[in-house]
Amino acid sequence: MLEVSDRTTLRWTGTWARRHGIPAVMVSHESVTALLTLARVSPGGLRSAFSGAVADWLNRRTARAYQQVICTTAWAAAEFERIGIANLARVPLGVDLATFSPDARGAGDVRARYVGEGQTLLVHCGRLSAEKKPQRSLTTLATLRAEGMPVRLVVAGGGPLRTRLGRRAARAGLPVTFTGFLAGRAELTALLASADVAIAPGPAETFGLAALEALACGTPVVVSTESALPEVVGDAGASVPGEDFAAGVRALLARPERVRWAAARAHAERYDWDTAVRGFLAVHSAAVLGTGAGASRGAA
Repeated sequence: MLEVSDRTTLRWTGTWARRHGIPAVMVSHESVTALLTLARVSPGGLRSAFSGAVADWLNRRTARAYQQVICTTAWAAAEFERIGIANLARVPLGVDLATFSPDARGAGDVRARYVGEGQTLLVHCGRLSAEKKPQRSLTTLATLRAEGMPVRLVVAGGGPLRTRLGRRAARAGLPVTFTGFLAGRAELTALLASADVAIAPGPAETFGLAALEALACGTPVVVSTESALPEVVGDAGASVPGEDFAAGVRALLARPERVRWAAARAHAERYDWDTAVRGFLAVHSAAVLGTGAGASRGAA
């Protein structure tokens, strides 16, 4: 049995597996349509009609190469459903609810490390790359500071935009701390649990595990309406269009603290690991037995 999660460099493995009689599934962690849309809006990008045709062609080839294609959200599945792909299953991911927990709030005095009494702590957790749009978090911070809100931002993660973002923050005098990649799960959990609001600005996210981890820690999340994240965070978060997420942050902070903490955790508990594992195993079994889509709707 072969499971592949890389739709670019490893897509050839589906054809190889079929040739050798090995059941194979592809987990679609990227939306080709969304990524090409981002390329289209960039200077010199692809034309709309052409990029749509390219996405459909690539997705048909992926579906033919594997017994099953797994998508983690309805948003991610839409580009396959649009072209009538039948061997499609939808299984949401899960989160480690024991590790990512509100119990980590206050651990190691993390909050005191970044903010003082009466200040608001925002956190951005993710790769600092162009498709993730991390600059939106700095834009949000700048807006809130201009409105007089005593807010600071911690950015956890590394990537090619790290230097550029640092320079922008310095030029604008924005209170941003860049921690780099946090390898320790306890350190990451303590940061997420200590924040008032998390920001997940990526427009092409097919699930958004970092946002779910924040919810599991009791921290609400502001997300982009362009992505799958509104489907994942539900009423425990806020969905905002465009480049500035300040309105979403304000909306979440307007809720009583205990209410937003409880709502975030309760929502995350719908995405437990056991449910995710059962869903993936059902799809694997269907691929081995050749019985078609073994979708598990799970918490979605």
